[in-house]
Formats: sequence, C-alpha cells, structure tokens
Amino acid sequence: MPDELIKIALVGHTNTGKTSLLRTLTRDTGFGEVADSPGTTRHVEGARLRLEGRAVLEWFDTPGMEDSISLLEYLERLDRPGERLDGPARIRRFLDTPEAHGRYEQEARVLAKMLDCDAALYVIDARDPVLGKHRDELAILAACGRPLLPVLNFVNAPAHRADEWRDAMARLGLHAVVEFDTVAPPLDGEQQLYAKLGVLLDRHAAALARLSDSLAAQRRARRGSAYEMLADLLIDAAALHLSSASDEAALVAASNQLREQVRRREQTCVDALLALYNFRRSDFADDALPLQGERWGMDLFHPQALKDMGVQVGMGAAAGAMAGAAVDLFSAGLSLGTGMLIGAAAGGLWQGVEKLGKRVAGKLRGWREISVDDAVLRLLALRQRQLIEALERRGHAAREPLKLDRPDDEAWRKGPLPEALKEARSRPEWSALGEHYEDSDRRKRVVAELAKTLAEAPLPAA
Repeated sequence: MPDELIKIALVGHTNTGKTSLLRTLTRDTGFGEVADSPGTTRHVEGARLRLEGRAVLEWFDTPGMEDSISLLEYLERLDRPGERLDGPARIRRFLDTPEAHGRYEQEARVLAKMLDCDAALYVIDARDPVLGKHRDELAILAACGRPLLPVLNFVNAPAHRADEWRDAMARLGLHAVVEFDTVAPPLDGEQQLYAKLGVLLDRHAAALARLSDSLAAQRRARRGSAYEMLADLLIDAAALHLSSASDEAALVAASNQLREQVRRREQTCVDALLALYNFRRSDFADDALPLQGERWGMDLFHPQALKDMGVQVGMGAAAGAMAGAAVDLFSAGLSLGTGMLIGAAAGGLWQGVEKLGKRVAGKLRGWREISVDDAVLRLLALRQRQLIEALERRGHAAREPLKLDRPDDEAWRKGPLPEALKEARSRPEWSALGEHYEDSDRRKRVVAELAKTLAEAPLPAA
C-alpha cells in the first residue's frame, strides 16, 4: 500500500546509542534522554518523519537488552513435547508468560515492538568487543522474523572495533552494515542508511528513496539559508557607519558603540544558525579571551581573536582603543571630490550639498565616520563559515559544546574581499544596524550573490 506507514525499531544492548541515533535522525536534541549511565531508556518512545505533509516513517526507541544469555536459554525451553515453534511463534508465547512481566520485562518490551515493526536497526557501540551476549541478542532478535540492519555507532572513536563487528555480523548472515556515528555523522550517512533499508524492505523502497531525497533537499536548503544569513551579517557590518565629532573622546565613544552593535549582530547570526540547524545556544561554547582583566567570550574586536584566526592585525586594532574600527573609510567610495563640495558650500549652494547625503554634509562640518575594519569582516566570515561547517557535521546527540578552531581558509584570511562588501562600504543605508536602513532590491541581489559565492567556496577543513 503506498500510504502504509513504515515502522522501524531501534534495538540493541544497553547504552549503545539508540536514543542518540534517533536524536540525529529526527534532528531533535530534546528527544528521549541521553546519559552515560546504562539503561537510560526504560520504555518505548516514538517519533515520526513526514513527507509532503504525511507521516511516512515511524521510529521507535526501545530499552536496552541486558540479560540475553539467560533469556535465550529460557526461550529454548518453551517448546512443548513434540512441537517445534518457529521464531515469531516462540516469541509470542514468551510474551504471554509471567517472566515477560517480571524478570525479562525490559526485553519483552523490545520483542513486542519488534513484532509490531517492519524492520529494526541493531545499534552497536563499535568501541565494545564482540561478546557472547551480543550473539545471543541477535539470535533472539532474529527469532522475531523481521529484517535487521546493524548500525555501527561511535566509529570516529580512536579505538573502535568496526572491522571485528563487520566480521561478526557476516558470520551471522548480516552482510548489510551501516557506519553512522551519532556525534559526527557522515554527510551522506542518512542516504546510506535509507538505501540499505530500502534493500531490506523492497516493497517500501520507493517511499524510503523519496524520504531520503527529501532529507537531502532539506539539507541543501539549510546550507543555502545559512550562507544567506552570513551574507546578510557581512553586508550589515560592512555598510555600518557611525558619525562622530573629531575629538579623541568622541571617536572612542563612537568606536565602542560600533563594536557593540556588531558584536550583538554577530550573536544574532549565531543564534539564528543554531535555530536553523535545530540546536540550542548551549550547544555553542564561546572561547574565553582575557581583555583588561575581564573574560570576553571570543571577543570579535580583541586583537588576539584576529591573531588566533590568522588575520593580519592593523595598527588601529593593535592600539586597542580603536580596535576593529576604521576612520573615514567611506570617502574612498565618493565620486565627487571634497574640494568641489567645499566650493559649492562657499557659493551658497549648501542645500544642494545636503541632497548628496548627510554623510557628505557631516564631513564638511568637521564630523568623522567610523566603520568596521576589513580585518573584522574577515574574522566574521571565518568564524561563521566554520560554525556552519561544524553544524553541518554535528549530530544532535553530541553533548560537548561546539568549539571553533583556526580554519584552513586562506581565501578569506588573505585574499581580496568580495566586490559585494566593497559596494556595501559606500551604501550605509544597506546596514540594518543604521538609522536609515533600506532593504532595497539591489541589496537583496547583492546578499544573494554573496551567499552564493560563500556557499560555493571551499569550506574550512573539518
């Protein structure tokens, strides 16, 4: 039936990462409970995946099996004299026994759900040695008569035993095996998993393929949206200009205001990226940098933050007081010379000068403009590009906070800035941080072009 709901159980020994796998497959950091203590999941929990508004697949997280050796011996004694039950019939008889509601209650929940499902993923902690209890578990699960797909978890751990497990599975006739680390899953991990499930469940193969294609399309759309968010951040920062009187105190105050606005804007982008990938703010750890005796969370304008990313620090940034700010950068974008404007003002044509914009008028009256230094734009791009890459590769079962290291990204570290940012320098109305923000069609096109450039460029190394 094309509308039939596919039911898949996640089964296996205690504490192998079944709940963690479901968190990653459903992109839900809040599903179930994940802990290092054994037996965290004590009952069956479910989650559904939808395609075109309709539920097509239902996952079931089951408790871990703990006493498979004695349970297998008990099952073998359930046959009455002169009869030999097949696997599913023997499991159903077991579920009717008092032991299924007592000593083996946890295993009974697993087996009851197995009989109710179309297939199961047998989740394995690839760091564990292959033991007799695992073989007995597989013998019991196989008795349910449902296809089993072994999933090797934690294969990124340095001491994993994936090859031993593959050999053990082959000896038991389970030749289709998937490696899927729930903390850092491969980019094509879902596609591999659904493709092998489609082989085991051939009558559902078309639906599983459509679901896999839909998830891949969602991933591409997320990545595109992430880079649009980054492009919007960079345009906001590049276009931001603050006017200031020419005295040192006013320039320092304006510089502080600019830095605080850009810091908040970057945090807004970080929060939006975490939400886009369905993570929480607690999943991102700020690096702490010392600044005048205080602790600043990876401060965007601290010279050490620039140095740590390999961005060349200019004289202004090194001085500290004006770190990350540039004075009067806007003048390079003007097509009319200052001398011509002064002459116009002297001739009584000041009203015409005002039409050229408050920026020029302010310049002639002795005001200065503060804008974000190129080095800070580079740092913004490097940090957010690396964050996007980290989120792309992070499983929703990961419990360690994200930490950003120095990326291998020489293009943004030393190469010329994109033309889009150079144009934004001369268009202060493009910054949503300014007083006269205009989300014009031209700005939208520039953001889209910059996002495409960012997305197509090689990503920082993982």
